[in-house]
Order: sequence, then structure tokens, then C-alpha cells
Amino acid sequence: MTIKTIYLDRIISDEELKQVKGEFLDDGYVIHHISSDCDIYDMDSKKFICSFRKRRLKTSQYAWDNYKHLSVAARGRGASAGPIDPTSQYWKKRQLVDTKGYSTSYLVKGKPSKMRVNNQVSSTPIGFFDATKGLGINKPCRLSYHTMQNLEKYEGGKPYIAELDRWYKKIRPDEYKHQLDRALLQPNYRIDNTAYSTITINRNFRTAVHMDSGDYGGIATLSCLEYGEYNGGLFMIPAYGIGIDLRQDDILIADVHNYHCNSEIWTTSEQDKKNDILPKVFKANAEVGTIGCYEDYARITFVSYLREKLINCS
Repeated sequence: MTIKTIYLDRIISDEELKQVKGEFLDDGYVIHHISSDCDIYDMDSKKFICSFRKRRLKTSQYAWDNYKHLSVAARGRGASAGPIDPTSQYWKKRQLVDTKGYSTSYLVKGKPSKMRVNNQVSSTPIGFFDATKGLGINKPCRLSYHTMQNLEKYEGGKPYIAELDRWYKKIRPDEYKHQLDRALLQPNYRIDNTAYSTITINRNFRTAVHMDSGDYGGIATLSCLEYGEYNGGLFMIPAYGIGIDLRQDDILIADVHNYHCNSEIWTTSEQDKKNDILPKVFKANAEVGTIGCYEDYARITFVSYLREKLINCS
């Protein structure tokens, strides 16, 4: 089995990418289409960018059986949720105030909402969360409420999380040890014996240009489940012209402190016909307007990481 080592020149600076933060990029930005095993590094600094392995995972059924419905609507995904479109299904029912790029307020009983929010997408973390404060509510370090409400499902899918962890250790042992050592300092806030505290589950979520925050070390493990047929959804790292075709049973370990996004997810008319006759696994009211949730197909992605501020939990 050949694993290529690839060194790439940076072609877009972070300063340039910051100017398009919160915007969608098309696959014209992809120069290097990645669909086979490789490790990728920066040409000049030799810094790690990502490692991709094709069809390694054997426990995806556990994730499908237990996690397929755990991603729910959220309005707090920041730049990754993309630019506000006042004419979209969700926003056209609301009177927007002070819209700026990927965030907005709106009128509630004639007054601007207390919070600025983002597009509503299907994206939910499970596992542990650090202490948070907001709107007069102080929440301690905890297993998230959504996880507690779905505890049996959370436990049932853990073989999948454990397998992701094993591959992370095998593929990137140095980065894994760095993360694990940190996780061991707060053993009550790690998912079993893994280096992860938290898994964000997304469904049909095409992310806009963003850089992750709140994680320790900047390295995340990414994987996905598929239902039906679709095209696109490439994991793009535009600074290097990278587009990774992450599919079910694949595993991607990436420095998510590089700006990244996804290409458009789309279907052909022939795929639509095939998807239309599939059992309707996902049911939702299209009038709500959660982006991407009303398709017959599903692309469910998992981002596994360690939350940085858990170190402060008592």
C-alpha cells in the first residue's frame, strides 16, 4: 500500500483568505484533487497540513445506527455557516437588523434580538463542553445537554469514535501524543480512553471559509457517513489548492487552524431519481428553512477534537 508524501507551495495567504471569511468558494480553487492515501506538508516550513487514508474505517454502521439523527439545527456556527441571504426560507420570515456578512440580528416583538446569529444549519456537538456564560446563564464543564438527552445513542456509537482514535494514533503519532497528554490532565472530560472530548456532527452542511477555534493543538479527525448519491462536498484547504474527496469509511486528519471550507454538494437528475425512491430516513419540515436538511440524500460529517478550555475545569 503506497502512501504518498506531498509537499505543496502556499498559493493564497491567510491575509487574503481572511477577506473571504464566511464566503463559499467553488471548486475552481482546487488544484490538487485528493482521493488516495497521502500525507501533505508545506513546502517551505515542512509543517503538517493533513493526512488522508481511503476506506480504513470498519465501524461506520455503529455511527449510522446511533448518530445519524444527532445533528440538529443550530444558529451559532459563525463564519462556517456562510453569508446571510435575506431571501432564504429561514430569513424571509424575519425582519433582519444590522446584517453583516455571516451574522445578523432580527426584530423580536419590535426590538432587535439580544444575540447576533448565523444561518441555521444542521450541526451539533456531542461529548463534553467547557464552562460557558451567556444571557445570564452560567453553565459548568459538562457532558452536553444534547448528549445527555441521547445518552443511549451516544454510548452505542462509541466503537466508531474509538476506531477514529486508533487511526489517529497510527497515522499521526506525534500529534496524537501531544493531544492525548493534554486530555489525560482532565480524564473526566475525555470520551472514554480517546484523545477526544467532543465530536461535532454535521448533516448536509456546506461550510464557508473559516478557521476552527476552541480546540487544543489545531488537529482534528474528520470522517463521514453517506446515504444516497451526491457529488462535491470536497474538504478544501484553499491556501494550498487542496480539495479532498472525503467519503464514507475514509479518515482525514487535518490542521484545522488553516482556513478551510467545502465545495458545493450537488446531484444530477439521475441521482435525484435514485435518491427519491430511498426510504425516507430523515424527516423535516421544509418551512423551517434549515439549510441542506430537506434532501433525500445525506452527507453526515464528524469532526473529532479536544476542547482547549477543558483544562480549566475543576
